Amino acid sequence: MNDVGRTMPPAEVGRLARAVLDAVGQVVVGKRDALELVLAGILAGGHVLLEDLPGLGKTLTARSFAQALGLDFRRLQFTPDLLPADVTGSFLYDQRSGDFTFRAGPVFTNLLLADEINRTPPKTQSALLEAMQEKQVSVEGVTYRLDEPFHVLATANPIEYEGTYPLPEAQLDRFLLRVSFGYPAQDEEWEVLRRRMARRREEADIKPVVDAGTLRAMQAALEDVVVEDSVGRYIVALTAATREHPSVLVGASPRGSLALLLLSRVRAVLSGRDYVIPEDVKSVAAPALAHRITLRPEMWLRRVDPSFVVGEVLEGTPAPASGALPSYAAGRQGD
Repeated sequence: MNDVGRTMPPAEVGRLARAVLDAVGQVVVGKRDALELVLAGILAGGHVLLEDLPGLGKTLTARSFAQALGLDFRRLQFTPDLLPADVTGSFLYDQRSGDFTFRAGPVFTNLLLADEINRTPPKTQSALLEAMQEKQVSVEGVTYRLDEPFHVLATANPIEYEGTYPLPEAQLDRFLLRVSFGYPAQDEEWEVLRRRMARRREEADIKPVVDAGTLRAMQAALEDVVVEDSVGRYIVALTAATREHPSVLVGASPRGSLALLLLSRVRAVLSGRDYVIPEDVKSVAAPALAHRITLRPEMWLRRVDPSFVVGEVLEGTPAPASGALPSYAAGRQGD
């Protein structure tokens, strides 16, 4: 399957991705744009922060994607008394062998739902951080690699601060993008109730559309989606502009530029193209950059939102006229 990943055409990736979204959409009602962003984060090989109010389908979304993608899924509820070993695992004494054996923690999975990640202390958050960034965990000086694919979908409540430990900027930067669902429209909310009554049970099961090996092949195929130099420089210009905005204390890092690049490639594939255009970049700019921006203290008093800053950056940064196939990709059309 590793070799297949280099030969799957982007058009096939787009077809499979849309099939996954259709399957998840059978359970999660009316949130196609947000679901596309979550899937984009997974296809781009990253981790997703779901920041929204309780009861808006964050856990259901994570479980549904795990089922549709054919991934092993675990949910870990983060609490103030959670220890790093509760995430990574620990050594236990085996009386039969007279030796210590490693018991793997819930982080050893394909898709981990880190529920209410901001409720656990920084020491436990950092244990998850190593897994997210290095795809490995270290316990008692021994390092264990995590099997790929490995993705974290973390949830956080944006309005509840009592008893929480806000994620530091360095950890927020590890999330490829941040997604919010928002309240559904009344017709969508009624559709949720209607489907629940039709199911006659609480749980909703989705049949796998792909498997873990196919997902890895889809992720590898995204490397064939080309980015013209002018579009690449546009990505860099957007990220750099966040550092110069008068409302911003600390702007997005180069990791923000990389997130824009990766997510733009997925957006292109979902649109049926094997090359990125400026509109792809614009559509993922706020989810990729807003959580990487630290506003000046006085901006919080004025209730300025980082997404608003990204919007101003988009308006003030000229986009290249690049709607055609990039010139250096022309030779691949006959492949």
